[in-house]
Amino acid sequence: MQPQSTRFRAVLTGATAFTLAAVLAACGSTDGSAKGDAVKSGGAATGAGGASPSTPSSSPSSSGTASSGTAPSGTASSGTSPSGTASSSAPGSPTAGSTSTSAAPVAPPQSATGKVLMPTGPAAAFTKARDTAAGQIVMTTLNGPKSGVSGKVWVWLPPEYNDPKYARTGFPVLTLYAGGQSAGYNTWTDNQLPIQEYGADLSKQGKAHPFIMVMPVQNLDSNEAKALECADIPGQPKMGTWMAEDIPDFVRANFRTVKGRDGWGLMGASTGAFCSAKLALQHPDKFKAAVPIDGYFVPDSPLWKGHDAERQANSPELLVTQGKADVRILATAGGANAYEMKLVKAWAAKAAPPLTVEYYEQPGGKHLTSDFKKMIPDTLQWLSKNLAGPQAD
Repeated sequence: MQPQSTRFRAVLTGATAFTLAAVLAACGSTDGSAKGDAVKSGGAATGAGGASPSTPSSSPSSSGTASSGTAPSGTASSGTSPSGTASSSAPGSPTAGSTSTSAAPVAPPQSATGKVLMPTGPAAAFTKARDTAAGQIVMTTLNGPKSGVSGKVWVWLPPEYNDPKYARTGFPVLTLYAGGQSAGYNTWTDNQLPIQEYGADLSKQGKAHPFIMVMPVQNLDSNEAKALECADIPGQPKMGTWMAEDIPDFVRANFRTVKGRDGWGLMGASTGAFCSAKLALQHPDKFKAAVPIDGYFVPDSPLWKGHDAERQANSPELLVTQGKADVRILATAGGANAYEMKLVKAWAAKAAPPLTVEYYEQPGGKHLTSDFKKMIPDTLQWLSKNLAGPQAD
């Protein structure tokens, strides 16, 4: 478990500043003693899991301000994690070997009117990170040609991807951001957040799309004083360009995807919620929907010092009010955390059309990895209702 963070989160509402130190200092920990969604650097997360949520009673509203207590659309499974379906090793799966990509993709001829974007190349080399009940998670190191950033990226392909009958089908893409500093790890690759198993099971039931899941690191240093906040902070590695340009290019280079932005979604918890909200609002031409789980919305990295104009340009607290992003967002808060509920509800209320932000309170939810896990089925079904599914020409 990581040591307790000395960094705090702050959000500005009008002229009043509220610190989140007391509320989010234990970001995602199972015992309230450490920040970072109970993760440890190097990959594995620690702490308890949790049962799936029960069937929600109603769907969220689609207005800028959703009523408190509504649940994400879809029916969630109750009980323990589903077993999923193991993926095959049929042609089309990532290749194992060395782990780097550096050249910009060179696109082969594509259909001008089709719905599917076939891999553009060059192909990356992947190594197996771990096996799940729903198939392998693989990893590579992406050397971003546009950003200059080099970092780890994990990928999981749904079982349908390597089924020969889907050989000409493009799949939607879900990028997942971790809590905490996420330097060298991503919590969504760990068995505490078994989103791959949930995804495979819900897809088999016809309740959710089979998503390609992409899980990048978010920082290059575990020191929170060097947090990059998924942004291009002046004088720092261009993590915003890496996230918004290099990673989508990498995915299109290697996998069959849905043309355009309609099949591209983002989701993250805690610190990852900030990234998912910010990138969706900044790049509505690239992403259609996002789910920030129990997030904050004001950039607070010490690296912004002396760059306030750039910091504000990367603030979801301001971006949500600008009326420039035609995207759909589901913003959640834990129902056991009054401060978090107030913060997220106030942010959702600021949404300016064409943006829509739906607000959801998880009954009894705390800022814990085990509670983030409980929301996986509902959030996957919400994303499936707001993103395009697999497409075939």
